[in-house]
Parts: sequence; structure tokens; C-alpha cells
Amino acid sequence: MNKKKIFNDPVYGFVTVPTELLFDLIEHPYFQRLRRIQQLGLTGFVYPGALHTRFHHALGAMHLMQLALRTLKDKGVPISSREGEAAQIAILLHDVGHGPLSHALETSIFQDIPHEQLSLFLMERLNAEFGGRLGLAIEMFQGSYAREFFHQLISSQLDMDRLDYLNRDSFYTGVQEGRPGADRLIKMLQVMNERLVLEEKAVYSVENFLVSRRLMYWQVYLHKTVTSAEQMVIRTMQRARDLARAGVPVPGSSCLTFFLGRAVTLGDFETDPSILNHFVELDDTDIWSAIKSWKSHADPVLSFLAKSLINRQLFKIVISPDPYDEEFQLGIVELIAERFGLATDDARELMITGRLSNTAYDAGSNDTINILTKAGKVVNVTEASDLPNIQALSQKVQKFYICYPKEILRD
Repeated sequence: MNKKKIFNDPVYGFVTVPTELLFDLIEHPYFQRLRRIQQLGLTGFVYPGALHTRFHHALGAMHLMQLALRTLKDKGVPISSREGEAAQIAILLHDVGHGPLSHALETSIFQDIPHEQLSLFLMERLNAEFGGRLGLAIEMFQGSYAREFFHQLISSQLDMDRLDYLNRDSFYTGVQEGRPGADRLIKMLQVMNERLVLEEKAVYSVENFLVSRRLMYWQVYLHKTVTSAEQMVIRTMQRARDLARAGVPVPGSSCLTFFLGRAVTLGDFETDPSILNHFVELDDTDIWSAIKSWKSHADPVLSFLAKSLINRQLFKIVISPDPYDEEFQLGIVELIAERFGLATDDARELMITGRLSNTAYDAGSNDTINILTKAGKVVNVTEASDLPNIQALSQKVQKFYICYPKEILRD
């Protein structure tokens, strides 16, 4: 069987699967599950075209890794075929542990379990299944491989993951200003002392990348309507979880009810293999099917949230530069209780507050974007740029929000 396939990607054109091992990993049920997980979760409620999946994104990131490795080899960086395949495996599988609906469920049905850790668990399982052939990819993914630039290509402030999701998400949302100029950035990559750097002439391309990233966060990922929808899904799952753990029947697929019915920690995944077995069966279909069935649930809060999501009757969201005080929040709760005839504790479930933050570039981290000057010196991109934009993009911007049913404004 010919496993060296070529497929047509709407963002990049023809993309190659260069080795049999990569093909077999793509064919594996763990990876095929990503076809059933949308890349942008609830963003399709605002941008109707944003219906692409984690499957698309992972293949696109693999393609960009191929381009980056080819660029570095052309510049004389020694990269063996084994290292090249391992780097592509690591980026291909970097999201294999992602839960349904983007990041919406990482804190609602799990106990703050990051998807990166679940990806590592699944990569270790695949490594055992494929006779240890993913060992080097796992080292690169974890950052334990001696040649640090491989990990930087997989996970850093300028990695193939970010370059693909900005490219892909801007394409499918139609937000053209979010395109990061990935091709030029990849062409400017270089390695110095086994760390990733960019040539000096890439400074303005880096600036464009950071501007694109900040714009995509405010205009797409943290769009206020998207935020409202995602917080409603989180609150819906939390309500279903609390009911299930209190002994109230909550219908759903077997894999979803497994997690609704018990508190699962990171340590539980490590000690009980059956938990990971349930996780790999969980995708967007389980969530939407459950929410659809909960429209008729006896619990008025769960029922109201489910109906609102299915019919896209989203909560009103108000953004403020300052947190909302307790007195204001209590007033909203009282209006909800009066409008829907709910007890105060139940009414509080229909009011959501939180914080949005956006830092396009963390100049103070250990993982900086570094520029190789013409004099041969490696400097942080904030020092290499003669414009103030990058310094400004390094500042953290915070906003606060409150969400509540629009119905309370109609009386």
C-alpha cells in the first residue's frame, strides 16, 4: 500500500505526508478523532465559516514543520531524517489530547487538566503501540531533547502551531488582517547554538506576526459574543456535572456521563488506564447531543441554558476595564431570580463574570523570540526593533465581563 500521500489543503495547497509512520499515525483512531473537534469551538456562532477542525490544524502544522526543517537544512543546519520525522510527529500529535469545543471544557468537567498533558499520555500510548518509534518525538515535545530548537519549533512564542492556527483561523473566519506572514518568517529561521533565531531582516515580519496575533485574539478568540457562548457552554457543563454528582439523572453518551459523574484529576489519568479510554471517545458530538437532550431536563437552569445555546439566544455580555462590584452583581442576580422565578442560588448560575487578558508577546519569559544581528549577536526582538510596537505588544491587556440573560432587560 502506498502511504506517501498528497492532499489538497485550502490554505497551503498540496501537502505531503512524507513517511509511512506519519501516515499510520494520521490513520490511527486517536488522530481521526480530531475530525470531530472543531478548531474554534463556539466561534462559528459569530463567524459562520469557522467550522474547520483540529484535524485540519494538525496537518497544517505538520506541513509548516516540513517547510521549516527544509529551510534550516538548506542553511547548513544538520538534521537527520530521524530527527526530521520525529519533529513532524511531535507537531502532528501536539493537539491529540484536546477535548471537545476548543478549551471550553478543560475547567468544567475536568479538574484543570491541560490538553498538552493528555496529548503526552496519548503519545506515550502510541509509542508503546508502535514499538518505541515515537521516543524521540516525545523528547522533542517535552523539551528534553538536547537540540532545543526542535522543541521551539513545536512549542514556543513563534512555533509552527501558532503560525498555522493564525493562518488557518484568519482564512476560515475571513479576518484577513490576522494573516501572520508565515512563509516569510519560516524563510528567515536560523539556528545558533542549537537555539532558534531569526535573521535581522525578519524584525518587521515578527512585528506583523505579533500584531496579527493580538488582533486575532480580540477580534476572534476573545470576541465578546464568542466569550458569551463559551462561558454559557462551560456553565451548562458545570450545572450538568453538579447535578450528576448530586445523584440527579443527567442523560448523555457513556463517555460524557463517565466524566460528569466523577471528579477526575491528572493523577487519576496516570493510575487508571480506563479513564483515558473514555476520554478518546469524547468529542463535540457528545456535547451537542447532550445539550440538545437537556432542553427538556427537569432542572430549570440546565434546561434554560441548553435551550439558549441550541437556539443561539446568547447572554448579553458587557465589557468593562474594571471588575464588577458585588453590589452590581447582586442586583443582576435579583433581576434574574424575579424574571424566572428562581431561588437566589439558582439565579446566580445564570450570571457569569470573568476576565479576558491578552499578551501578544511575553518579552520577560525564558522563551523569547530572538534575532541574529548582522554583527553575529543574538538579541531579544524587543531590542532589535527600532519601532515601539513590539514593546507595546508585550504589555498585558485585561478586560472584565459580566454575562446574563437578555430577558431581564425586557420587563
